[in-house]
Formats: sequence, structure tokens, C-alpha cells
Amino acid sequence: MSTLFWRAPPFAMANLVGRQRIYRAPAGSAQSSPPGDHRYDHAVSEADVLANVIDDFVDQLARALSTLGPDPLSRPMAQLRGDLARDALNMAAGIIDCDGAQSDSELRAYVAALSHAFPDLARRDITPLDVRSAGLLAGKRSFLDAASPLFHEIVIADRARGSRHSSIYYELAMRILFTTVSLDDYTSEVELSTIERYRTTLLATMDQSGVRNATTEAPTPSSVHAGGSGAPQPAETPARPLSELMTELDNLVGMVEVKHEVKLVTALLQVQRLRKERGLKTTTASRHLVFVGNPGTGKTTVARVLAQIYRTLGVVTKGHLVETDRSGLVAGYVGQTATKVQAVFEQADQGVLLIDEAYSLARGGERDFGQEAIDAIVKLVEDRRDRIVCIMAGYPDEMAQLVGSNPGLASRFPKKIVFPDYTTDELATIFEQAADRGGYRLAENSTAAVRAWLDALPRGKGFGNGREARNLFEGAIARHAARVVTIEAPTDDDLTILLPADVAGVETGSDWRHDRDQPVPPT
Repeated sequence: MSTLFWRAPPFAMANLVGRQRIYRAPAGSAQSSPPGDHRYDHAVSEADVLANVIDDFVDQLARALSTLGPDPLSRPMAQLRGDLARDALNMAAGIIDCDGAQSDSELRAYVAALSHAFPDLARRDITPLDVRSAGLLAGKRSFLDAASPLFHEIVIADRARGSRHSSIYYELAMRILFTTVSLDDYTSEVELSTIERYRTTLLATMDQSGVRNATTEAPTPSSVHAGGSGAPQPAETPARPLSELMTELDNLVGMVEVKHEVKLVTALLQVQRLRKERGLKTTTASRHLVFVGNPGTGKTTVARVLAQIYRTLGVVTKGHLVETDRSGLVAGYVGQTATKVQAVFEQADQGVLLIDEAYSLARGGERDFGQEAIDAIVKLVEDRRDRIVCIMAGYPDEMAQLVGSNPGLASRFPKKIVFPDYTTDELATIFEQAADRGGYRLAENSTAAVRAWLDALPRGKGFGNGREARNLFEGAIARHAARVVTIEAPTDDDLTILLPADVAGVETGSDWRHDRDQPVPPT
């Protein structure tokens, strides 16, 4: 049997008695305060919510694992349920301890969950001060540094039987962590980062054992360009699972810090949604974002995934992405620009609007109407803050000048996500992925040719990044086709293998004015 989930001396819990009792309604009855006393209403509901989530973790996993036989994972069911409860309580303890701020609401909920799962070990009349004084949760953050032995056992069983019990564990574990974090009025970045690291740890453990189920990914909808053929209709397909969208984000090449920032945004939204569902206070921080980076760094790709995440979390109902730039927002006559901006916002309603090269709105002369567009944007992102998420994108310096020079933009677009240039290794991976999707393979020396070509590219302002890799691939398959067509009876290898000669000397061209993170045919 697993060890207990605290390291305090055995007498510590026994001494924590005789304190003011936290009332718990009888099982099956409506939650209420002691007769005539309403001081405990909020504390009771908050104290019990974690216990309920941990109950679900134990019940659902025990039921699922019972299919392994009368003694699942080589232990009696009663012992298995106890071990599951220990894992669940350790997760909650770890996230409470991770930022060093153990709040009263978190500790009340933890004590309630502990006493519910192990009534002989803890009583509900223990106070938060008692828990802190005894140091019962000190160091528990370390539990979230690695997957537990029990989780490893479940993964091994999944690998042997082709089952997916580890996926159930993962989903319910995330629910425990987010529920625990939602107990606080303030959610720290340390808490959100800890959840993300633990999520990655569990998924990596599953991946390394080859048991993580491949999700059936509905393709992320392509973006709509403002001014196209009408506004998109609400999606008929259901919102995609958040875990599926996180996997899609993880699978993007590079962008480690970008992924981290997106996951923090996502985690905070999850916590706020849980608090809203329970009638607790929620923050009113702006959801609008600034994406900065060179062309081809994945800004549009990430925006598409983020739009779907917002839909899944209920921030917007459609989750489509509408792209525009200066030409889609600024008109040539007085009074027309505001109307044009309004139309674009209508098209992006209940979705995400991406304004590319947003800094160009402030670059006109005295007779330019870019400032009118900015004024309209500032008003609309405020008026429609519950119906639309707006992302402004562009070069780092220019975007800093734009946002810094306009107090209205600065307050409504407080968060910036930086998209760095890709490394040669990352660009080579993008090339290889494009080849794999197209049914091509690289000859032994072709990878070196790809890397040599990418290394030779100047990396100054305006560097095409992922576009360069995609353009290189498009040029390579064109040269490959020109070579293979001269072969009288080409083999399958002839038709699918790219030789160094297919790569060397390929020229590419990029039109920075219309960067949509899309490939441009080589010149």
C-alpha cells in the first residue's frame, strides 16, 4: 500500500482537535448551515466541492479498473480505492503548496476532502491555522514533479491490454487540479505553470509507453478573410475536446514560450469558468492579445487553435478566425472607415479577429483614416468584449510603438505573446513534415542539403521563417518532378525520394505584405 500523503509526525493529526467545527450536511441532504447560523454557507459549499471531485476520481477509476479482474493492479479493490484517494489528495496538496501560499479556502477544502476519504485520519474541525502550524502540506509540491507509481502501473496495464484507463486518470487529475486552484480568489502564474508541467508529465509518460490514444482530430477550421463571401455560419460540429486542442498545440514545431503562454491563458480561463459556475468572483481581465514576431513564425496557426480553445471554454460560441489588415479596415473617404471596421467585427462576432500588420494603421499622413480605424477598434473591443477576442499582430518594435502610443489600446491589449524566429533545426523539421504529408522521403544526404540551404538564409527583419521551409519544399518537389519526368519507367522510390540535387539551389520569394503564414510558390 502507498505511504500516507503527509510527512508530519503521527501525532500531528491527533492533536488537531477541539477546534471550531466546520459543519457538514448529512449525506444526501441539501447543503446548509447549522440551524439558525448562516456564517458557514460559503465555507461549506467550497469545502465540499473538492471532496466531490476527488470522489469522482476514485469512483470512476475504480469502476474502470475493475474490468481488469477481481484484484485489479494486483491489489484488493478496497486497497485500490485507498491508493487512488491518496493520489488524488496528493495532487490537491501539491497544487496548494506549489506557490507557498496556502489559503484558508484551499485548506478548508483539503481537510474536508481528507476527512471524507479517510475519516479515521483527519477530522473536519481542523482549522487552516492548524494545518499550517503542523506543516502538513509542506513539500507536497514535489508530488507533481513526476507521475506517481500508481499511474505508471495503470499505464503498464493499458499497454498490455490496449485499454485507456490512463487517459481517464489524466482527465480526472486535471479536473482535481483546476478545481483546487479555483478555490482561491487569485490564481497565481506559478499554479498555472505547475498544472501545465504536470499535464505534460502525464502525457509524456503515456506517450513513452505507446498507450496514449491518438485523438481523432477534426481539422482546425481555416481562417476567413474579412470582406469575403459573407460571415461564417455557426459551426455544426461540436466543440473539440480541450485535450485534443492542447495536443495540436504541442505538436506545432518549436514555439516553446508561445505554447507556454497560450497554456497559461487557457488554464486561467478554465479556472475562471469553474469559479463562475459556482457563483464565485471572477476577474475581468481583457482577453485581447498582441502577437509580435516576424512573418512565418506561426502567429496565424496559433490564432486558429486559440480560437477553437476559446470556443471549447465557452468564451465565444463559434470559434472561427477572421483575418484582416489595413486594407480591410481603412476606407478612402470620411466616415467610411468606422463602417468598414464595424462590418469586420460583425463578421468576427463570437469568434476571433486577427488584425495583421496592425501598426500600419498609425502610419498614414494627415489625410489618412488609419486613426479613425484605431478609434473604432478601441470602442468595439470594449463594447463587444463578451462576444469577440481581438488579436493584433506585427513586428515587435512597430507593435510596441503602436500600443504604447495609444492608452486605449494599451489598456485593452495588455498581454503580449512573442513569436521568435525558428532555428535551423526547427525549419528542417517543418520541411520534413511537409515532405511526409506530401508522401515524399529524403535521401540520406538530402537532409544535409536542406540544412545547408536554411543555414545560408539571412536572418534579419522580415525573415520568412516557416514560409522559407515550405517554399523550399515546394521548389524541391518541382525540381524533383522535372527530374523524374525524364525517367522512362520510374520506380516508387524515384517518385517519392527527394535527392540533394532536388534541394540545392532552390530559390524562394516571399511577399511580406500578405503574410498569412501560408506558403508562397517559389519563383
